[in-house]
Amino acid sequence: MFYFFLACAMLIAGYFVYGKIVEANFGVDNCRATPACRMEDGVDFVKMDPKKIYLIQLLNIAGLGPIFGPILGALYGPAALVWIVLGSIFAGAVHDYFSGMLSVRYDGKSIPDAVGYNLGKFAKQFMNVFSIVLLLLVGVVFVLGPAKLLANKIGFDLDNATAVMLWTGIIFAYYFLATILPVDKIIGRLYPLFALALLIMAGGLSVMLIVDGYTFFPNGVGLANVHPTGLPLWPLMFITIACGAISGFHATQSPLMARCIPDEKCGRPVFYGAMIGEGIIALVWATLGMTFYQTPEALQAVLAQGGPAAVVDQVATTLMGPIGGFLAIIGVIILPISSGDTAFRSARLIIADFTNIAQRDVVKRLMIAVPLFAVGFLITKTEFGVIWRYFGFSNQTLATIVLWAAAMYLVRHGKVHWIATVPAVFMTAVCATYLCVAPEFPLHLSESVGYGIGIAVAAACFVWFMFKARNTPVVVDAPDSPGTI
Repeated sequence: MFYFFLACAMLIAGYFVYGKIVEANFGVDNCRATPACRMEDGVDFVKMDPKKIYLIQLLNIAGLGPIFGPILGALYGPAALVWIVLGSIFAGAVHDYFSGMLSVRYDGKSIPDAVGYNLGKFAKQFMNVFSIVLLLLVGVVFVLGPAKLLANKIGFDLDNATAVMLWTGIIFAYYFLATILPVDKIIGRLYPLFALALLIMAGGLSVMLIVDGYTFFPNGVGLANVHPTGLPLWPLMFITIACGAISGFHATQSPLMARCIPDEKCGRPVFYGAMIGEGIIALVWATLGMTFYQTPEALQAVLAQGGPAAVVDQVATTLMGPIGGFLAIIGVIILPISSGDTAFRSARLIIADFTNIAQRDVVKRLMIAVPLFAVGFLITKTEFGVIWRYFGFSNQTLATIVLWAAAMYLVRHGKVHWIATVPAVFMTAVCATYLCVAPEFPLHLSESVGYGIGIAVAAACFVWFMFKARNTPVVVDAPDSPGTI
């Protein structure tokens, strides 16, 4: 129990200590009007209360990732807790802060534009395509996941396949409305309540572990890899536990709230703080996986039968009873739904930015949304497990690119770039190694060869970055308007 609360305390301390360091290095300026103040349009640029924005941001970024990922990551043992804590403080929250604040400085632009302004035209075009692909994967994953959970609980006396199809259609219909309606009509009103329910759910499960007398981490807190099937900790754990430590998906969500914050001081609580909140949720579910099940083999057995959704069902119902368990599961269902809708909304905005189609007119919103959802529906026909694996890799790759863009921004503005450069190098090694050794990719090299290539790629990217940094003019008081790229 001590180690669980120590990990939570470290995350909170990270927000107050390292978060302030990141904020000071960025250099917030409350005299600078935010996009919500300068560009209000009643649809996407809408000034809102900072407390409400924090809860919306937390719900936007906290999809299935901080629950399903940490449950799968619990198979590796307590090393998962270390990654969640260190990853959230020094990588994930830094990534989220810069993805949000760069959007604030760049007139609320989506993340491909922010990357392009700092890494060049090719990076922008690559990010346009890559971000839309990731968002479609996210949207589909966050349709199928909750549809399966709902079908298991509320099947309408239909067979499971038909019930899943019905719930998929209902969720898609909701996503469509949330994508085209003004941000304050559904998202601004319901999400703060949903976020509170999410936090209460995570806290309630933690309390019940204590009340029911469970021994936290019964197999000890050593950092050895205890995965029952022998999967290597590096780099698989760092891909598996994505949203609970660092997630490129967050970079697509942060601009939504960057268009709503009233001043730049809101950046640390909204962007850095929401990631810390998600890290705590991830800690809860990783701890549940390692504590509720006495051995990794017991957890693996449940996962083999029904995946992470079965673990959620069993843990919630056992710890909180039928009613409390049902409410907890509803909270878990809300998580992916509340990220899936904003995934499609973000995709709409990225396409709008790329094509210069103004979004004040509902007809123009429909011009983008209708074909977008048609493609999303076709992707649902793919096997869920395949979609999830490609989502995990795409997610971490996007985060890596955003960190490199943040590092270059800091170089251009005469700031200390290491707060973004170090996690960028680390995540480059993770993604490059995974691309080499993961079975779903064609290379599928041996671990010894793949590890060497991953480290070499990270080193090459670091050398390239330092060369570019050395030759990039530094103007301390450079305006943040991006100009042309």
